[in-house]
Amino acid sequence: MEKLQATLAQIKPLDRQVVARTQERLDSLTKPPGSLGVLEELARQLAGITGQVCPPLPKKTCILMAGDHGVVAEGVSAYPQEVTVQMILNFLRGGAAMNVLSRHVGSELLIVDVGVAADLPDMPGLIKRKVAYGTANMAAGPAMSRKEAVAALEVGIEVVQDRIARGAGLVGLGEMGIGNTTPSTAIIATYSGRPVAQVVGRGTGLDDEGLKLKIRVVEKALAVNRPDPADSLDVLAKVGGLEIAALAGVILGAAARRVPVITDGFISTAAALIATGLCPTVKEYLICSHLSAEPGHGAMLEYLGLKPLLHLDMRLGEGTGAALAMNLVEASLKILSEMATFAEAAISGPLPSSQ
Repeated sequence: MEKLQATLAQIKPLDRQVVARTQERLDSLTKPPGSLGVLEELARQLAGITGQVCPPLPKKTCILMAGDHGVVAEGVSAYPQEVTVQMILNFLRGGAAMNVLSRHVGSELLIVDVGVAADLPDMPGLIKRKVAYGTANMAAGPAMSRKEAVAALEVGIEVVQDRIARGAGLVGLGEMGIGNTTPSTAIIATYSGRPVAQVVGRGTGLDDEGLKLKIRVVEKALAVNRPDPADSLDVLAKVGGLEIAALAGVILGAAARRVPVITDGFISTAAALIATGLCPTVKEYLICSHLSAEPGHGAMLEYLGLKPLLHLDMRLGEGTGAALAMNLVEASLKILSEMATFAEAAISGPLPSSQ
């Protein structure tokens, strides 16, 4: 708990003076003011985070947290729990979609076992930081203890701050854990107060009967545990996941070091809900990569006030959206550093009456 509290105390708002100077820089470039839209918004945000009007291109790192969920015993997933381990081995061999997209954007990819319900072999690229062998069944009681929730948060803080110390300057979030859309649904239902049926999705491909069962299971978990939305640790411990906790820790740890974080889809945004509940200021450090096809993701983004960069009808997870968005982040930084100003290009600026 000591590391978590110290990290929360280190998170500060963006540098508003640098944001203002960055706006001046953007307005001086050879284009109509604001004509690059969201790229200009990104540029201002990144400048405010880093404290530099023209931040250098960052080293890119994607951190994929893995954990299992006791609630799969209720039949909420179309796939068996052993797929978590099988997919982790696929990641470590380089054969998953997230491997392909990480390579495509030139990002390193780390796989962290924070709560897989089995022992994994030692392999390059795997970081073993297991807090527990999966969560308990949240339909029968709390998913984990508050102590376990804090431990998983602190794993995320430690992992990301180690990578930042090694030069990482842009962090993407990824995850793996069969059944993890179920706790994510419970988390957004808790914070938003919306009926479960409005925010639940089919996950990896549930049929109609499976979807009805999933709704009943989430409703039961909320009734049994009664998570308190005013206490994010309570929400996390009662209806969260170990990989969700660790991702929330990554967000907090990066923000404490003034490093931007790109969220992926439904599960990583559930982690963002937890992180912003613990420290509302971290929202300023978040870049939303895309809008997931999972119904509850839109509710999450509305609750957080975040706008997605991409609309690709994706719902895979793993960090795939976060990886794709890294190129857009780099593009916004290149706009700041490589475009000529009106003065440099000897181009007339807008007429006074048009400003």
